[in-house]
Amino acid sequence: MDGPASWTRLGVAVLLCTIGSVGLWSVVIVLPAVQAEFAVARAEATLPYTLTTLGFGIGGIAIGRAADRFGIARPLLAATFMLALGYAGSAQARSLWQFTLMQGALIGVGSAATFGPMIADISKWFERRRGIAVAICSAGNYLAGAVWPPVIEHFVATAGWRQTHFGIGIFCLLTMPPLMLMMRRPAPLSAAAGTDTPGGESGRPLGLPPAVLTALLCVAGVACCTAMAMPQVHIVAYCGDLGYGVARGAEMLALMLGLGIVSRVGSGFV
Repeated sequence: MDGPASWTRLGVAVLLCTIGSVGLWSVVIVLPAVQAEFAVARAEATLPYTLTTLGFGIGGIAIGRAADRFGIARPLLAATFMLALGYAGSAQARSLWQFTLMQGALIGVGSAATFGPMIADISKWFERRRGIAVAICSAGNYLAGAVWPPVIEHFVATAGWRQTHFGIGIFCLLTMPPLMLMMRRPAPLSAAAGTDTPGGESGRPLGLPPAVLTALLCVAGVACCTAMAMPQVHIVAYCGDLGYGVARGAEMLALMLGLGIVSRVGSGFV
């Protein structure tokens, strides 16, 4: 643990997170184009984002359970095919509900594999540096948000959102499987496994039972992310409404999430 293989795996995990988490941010960039094409109100146009986040949450739990049983590589491969099918299917959508279904059932669930389950896998490879390793891995989600929006906006403006979605699906299908080959090795056994830790009796962080601590973390996550989700989903379209253009909105979203990387990695050092 904490050796060169662990850090190499972390680097690969960050790349996979950056690619696979595109599903959370592409829907924000194409929102104005989708709203215009399907002639719906803004509230209806944000439904795909809502279903994407629901799929992301449910998928994280389901894929995490699969990763516990089979390791992370096979669930990641399944998630890659879900992303590819989701983007190809959404590119052919003829109504908002079809687009929403593809976003939630395939893209949202597929993207989930590159967040919670990936972080859990990386945590098994580190002991002394676990905090910073987990923070770096979780920052891959925000790195995707810093990198993808300007790229997607460019292709939406030049080729259209349908062609852009199809291209994203092909990109995921070509780039993610080779990286997964480096994720097949099982995690090393911790030397401290089964022993008490300073966090509390029998290794309980804060002295709380695991179920209680998990519930509290869920509440904290909802409270934290509710404040972030609203501006993230609306900022691109809102900048277009104000006359600044969708491109400026994509840049603002990328800047917002880029600064989030600093926050996450910094918390890992703490």
